[in-house]
Amino acid sequence: MSIGQASGPAFVAPKQGGRLSRVGTAVTRRTSLALPPRMTLAEWRQVGRHVFLVTDSSAWWLGDWLLYGQHHYPDRYKRAIVESSLDYQTLRNYAWVAKKFDVSRRRGKLSFQHHVDVAGLPTAEQEAWLTRAEQEGWTRNEMRKQIRASRQGETAGVEVAVVQLNVVPARQKRWQSAAESANMELLEWITVVLDKASADNES
Repeated sequence: MSIGQASGPAFVAPKQGGRLSRVGTAVTRRTSLALPPRMTLAEWRQVGRHVFLVTDSSAWWLGDWLLYGQHHYPDRYKRAIVESSLDYQTLRNYAWVAKKFDVSRRRGKLSFQHHVDVAGLPTAEQEAWLTRAEQEGWTRNEMRKQIRASRQGETAGVEVAVVQLNVVPARQKRWQSAAESANMELLEWITVVLDKASADNES
């Protein structure tokens, strides 16, 4: 038995390593996940893992879809984003991260969010942090904490410039919404966006 549409072909979810597999006795609909009356704890956990992997994989899929559109349909790309009914900034973030990581550099054992957190770093640093996260089994939050601690160590005793921004409430609200969509604190999101802009300017 498999997770499947209420009517139609069976739903398949990506394995940890990347290929697709069928799992469980749950049935997916657009607005619900129907679970059988009796499930073992192991079955319930397995369905949860597969739902997470589909969610996590969809960020890569959307990013690759957007990059394809950029290259093949530049005149229709922005319209496609609008027609998707998804948040524009979130989709652009997906495309940015997908562009930063060739398929060969994406770590199947780590989440998309792991990659988001290092996307603004130079390639060598990206590789170093992702390798450590894989080897240590770090969650995204643990890796973020380690990166933060490393940066604090690097700036200890170093003069740090303070930048003050005065923004209208409507703009701050938009920025805050975009940061929440990326699962980041506002200041962290601003830093990532500025790093991205400076890296794009250098390339």
